[in-house]
Amino acid sequence: MSTAHAAAPPAEERVALHRQSGFLSFLSSRLAAVFAMQIQAVVVAWQVYAMTRDPMSLAYVGLAQFLPMVLLLLPAGDLVDRFPRKRILQLSWGVQALCSALLLALSATGSERVGGFYAVLALFGCARAFTGPALQSLLPNIVPRSQLAQAIALNSSIMKVAVIGGPLLGGILYAVGGGSLAYAVCLGCFVTALTLLLPVPIRYAETAKSLEATAWTRFTAGIGYIRRQPIILGAISLDLFAVLLGGVIALLPIYAQEVLHVGPEGLGALRSAIAAGALLMGLYLGLRGIKRHAGLVMFAAVAVFGIANLVFAFSTLFWLSFAAMLVAGAADMISVYVRMTLIQLATPDEMRGRVNAVNMLFIGSSNELGEFRAGSMAAWFGVVPAAVIGGIGTLAVVGAWMRLFPALRRVDRFDDASASDRGTDQRQTA
Repeated sequence: MSTAHAAAPPAEERVALHRQSGFLSFLSSRLAAVFAMQIQAVVVAWQVYAMTRDPMSLAYVGLAQFLPMVLLLLPAGDLVDRFPRKRILQLSWGVQALCSALLLALSATGSERVGGFYAVLALFGCARAFTGPALQSLLPNIVPRSQLAQAIALNSSIMKVAVIGGPLLGGILYAVGGGSLAYAVCLGCFVTALTLLLPVPIRYAETAKSLEATAWTRFTAGIGYIRRQPIILGAISLDLFAVLLGGVIALLPIYAQEVLHVGPEGLGALRSAIAAGALLMGLYLGLRGIKRHAGLVMFAAVAVFGIANLVFAFSTLFWLSFAAMLVAGAADMISVYVRMTLIQLATPDEMRGRVNAVNMLFIGSSNELGEFRAGSMAAWFGVVPAAVIGGIGTLAVVGAWMRLFPALRRVDRFDDASASDRGTDQRQTA
């Protein structure tokens, strides 16, 4: 990585977050990219299910993206710590733009061969392996440490604008002009993201330490670091298993068509409801934050996430399903806020790429494997039992993790946790 100042000058720390050089451009760039990803996700899911009418096809949509991503994440994290993070992010977004162009070509030619869509999604998963660690490691290099927690909350909440608007826009675009129009918009969004990222300065990166170890040692350094930090390990693994078991996003096309009897616009609205809840909660956290009992708040939020998904599982009313997804999104935002703040404050800059790669591996496992779990269980047991089993599993994970990770349960203020994590290894005592 290129060298810069190890710490922000006090005068710059007094500058308001929105006036920090490059921060708004970074947010706008990421917003455009997330819009593209969300539009593409809802349109691909709808197209694939419309071609096959098979719940397993939705499971394969998640698996096609997850497998290449999981194979590349650890090498990607090492590269993010060794080379300019902004350049890596630009290259990964460029490949994702290519994927949108390929999906546009498949849609424009009227291809009904689902294998072509899976192949493009696999390439998309390869690019995402580099996007996640680069993005998460870049934010602490743009804003000073004293404003990092606020920047995380604001960044997460602003991104939810795209997660809300993207599925809605994707459903409308598909209804108006089919996949061709939707993928053309995705391509334009990625080009916009690349353009907006160009002027963003990297000001708060530390000088990278010598990385003369073997490649395998470098790749696994992030895993070793997290294993020695029970608070970080508990927070990441709690999110992994809660979403892996309880997530219902992969089932939304089936619920929209066969349970709630709404079209692609209704599917987009359901996906947007999750993001709307997260946006509202993110704005609140950006203003107020979590001052005390951060660990207990995280456990409570994940429990609420599981309960909301159970309500959705049994609902046959669109408004109730929408409300359940709204609550689930708000609860998930709290979990994301706590987890990301703990990781960013407790990780030295020269290891951020590798630690964030492991974090993305957990997130990718929970999302993509969660989609495979939901789709395959829906094929085996039916869509409603699959959603019910997932919600119950999430609640079981909360109870188990409160016993397995007492250090996380006892986290009070973020500064306390980050100070202890950067010091000697903590002992896990009940």
